[in-house]
Amino acid sequence: MPLVPMKQVLDEAIKGNYGVGAYNVNNMEQIQGIMRAASETRSPVIIQASRGALKYTNMAYIKYLAAAAVEDNPDIPIVLHLDHGNSLETCKEAIELGFTSVMIDGSLKEDSKTPTTFEGNVRVTKEVVDYAHEFGVSVEGELGTLGGIEDGVGSEKVMLTDPDEAVKFIKRTGVDALALAIGTSHGAYKFKAKPTLAMDIINKVVEKIPGVPLVMHGSSSVPQELIEIINKYGGRLEKTMGVPMESIKEAIKRGIRKINVDTDGRLAMTGAIRKYLGENLSAFDPRTYFGAAREAVYQMVKGKMIDFGTAGHAGDYKPMTLEEMKKIYK
Repeated sequence: MPLVPMKQVLDEAIKGNYGVGAYNVNNMEQIQGIMRAASETRSPVIIQASRGALKYTNMAYIKYLAAAAVEDNPDIPIVLHLDHGNSLETCKEAIELGFTSVMIDGSLKEDSKTPTTFEGNVRVTKEVVDYAHEFGVSVEGELGTLGGIEDGVGSEKVMLTDPDEAVKFIKRTGVDALALAIGTSHGAYKFKAKPTLAMDIINKVVEKIPGVPLVMHGSSSVPQELIEIINKYGGRLEKTMGVPMESIKEAIKRGIRKINVDTDGRLAMTGAIRKYLGENLSAFDPRTYFGAAREAVYQMVKGKMIDFGTAGHAGDYKPMTLEEMKKIYK
């Protein structure tokens, strides 16, 4: 099975009323851990890479790591998605690399930190949609801004999504999925107390324009046990809270279909490496501590696939190729 467009995976999630995790990757061990979880739980999966990940891996390595995941898991629907593309040029680069889905974050200017206008967001998003659909590639847009900074992306100014603007945005741009700002935040330091999310925004958007998959960014739960492991073995992370799993499950019930997870993967890997090296002082073979990190990613992702309701849905449909999607978009 080749890499598949995100639109088809999320359309199936709407039918089945479940969420699909989108897991950020930077290296082989992350992809291997994620794919082991997807294979064991029989889950469709979205592997996503940020601009920072593409730079870190020298662009082409992500392409071939994804190809290896496909070859090793021929019966699992896999989407390769660009996270937080900041321009049409960035999205073009990803499409040339073989990405089957791209996000254009037109809610921020190209510096990825400064909020833009509604009209500016519509303009750049429509440009990306028109280009990407010619190749059968899905497009995710964003309306509103999240707090926090992660991988160089984010704004200190939080702007929740206006449901009426969301309807106009979807109709004018033709996006295949829309990321909403409902009060989540990028990065590890999200909240000092249990957050109250604007769940009513999800309901209003679904009511006004049903059938469009909705996305929740900044959705890592920042498990306290991972913070404790890191700090026990030499780390100095401050007390923080993420998005509780019960809140994510509630958002899925209301209409969220793609859930972005990055920080939890970083915490899981860092904790596993620190623990292994702290308990094995003579260790020097990277395969040992990166192997522990890979296991930690697998355990974390497997739990989320079960909690999001993704487990068991890999065989629900016959995924379309990019060529088949291209005909639909035309």
